Amino acid sequence: MAQRDFLLGSMREALLGLDGERPARSEPAPTKLASTVMLVRDDEGPLEVFMLRRVSSMAFAPSMHVFPGGGVDRRDAEDELPWAGPAVEEWAETMDTDDASARMLVAAAVREIFEETGVLLASPVSDEDQPPELDREVAADLRARLVAHEVGFGQVLLEHRLVLRSDLLRYRAHWITPEAEPRRYDTRFFIAAVPEGQDPDGETSEADRSEWLRPDAAVAAFEDGDVMLMPPTLVALEQLAEVSTVSGALAQDLPIAPVMPQLVETEAGPAMRAQLP
Repeated sequence: MAQRDFLLGSMREALLGLDGERPARSEPAPTKLASTVMLVRDDEGPLEVFMLRRVSSMAFAPSMHVFPGGGVDRRDAEDELPWAGPAVEEWAETMDTDDASARMLVAAAVREIFEETGVLLASPVSDEDQPPELDREVAADLRARLVAHEVGFGQVLLEHRLVLRSDLLRYRAHWITPEAEPRRYDTRFFIAAVPEGQDPDGETSEADRSEWLRPDAAVAAFEDGDVMLMPPTLVALEQLAEVSTVSGALAQDLPIAPVMPQLVETEAGPAMRAQLP
């Protein structure tokens, strides 16, 4: 494990609240399972990753550049969820968790990127080598209904004879929100190549901007103070900057262990201290 301090600097207000402080808590807030996905491409040149800038009114991580993702939904646990690729049990072993949590985390990863970007990691039941066939207007309606919790993701797949493609995901990291935060997430990070013929649009009410960025350029923008990144996002981008192609990114063999930063005071100012695998 390697210790690293992430200085808060201009991120202090976003991470600790508008007044820069958190009220004292007798016990840490409970965590909620969540998934986030790095969508990558290299068909137009160097490796790029799709990022969203969260709206400033968000209660969690306002104005931060993030990867698409979010918390699990109870309907992500549906047993009838059409599934192809590594089985739930294999994912549970990979992520060192129970079967039910593994199912929800993978389902949430695929559902969230569909809701927030329109990219759907699924295939027709009749031919898993083909992309999903959804009319643009139909897809937009389904995304809106999913966001409004009017329909479950499993129901969407079943009604359109689609199967979730868990084989299109790769597991990357596991981060847990610091205990000082009032909203806490137990988040698994995944990576996926954007399927041929699909293009993420970032049409979500949770973001006011979406863009493709080279990992090294995103890190440089953070260092210059042009964008704000949470520690997990920064580390993920630094790791991604070590490769130049989608195939290289999907093949990266990274050490994975739960990381939960702690708020500390350093000579340089307040920081989030993390023990990185």
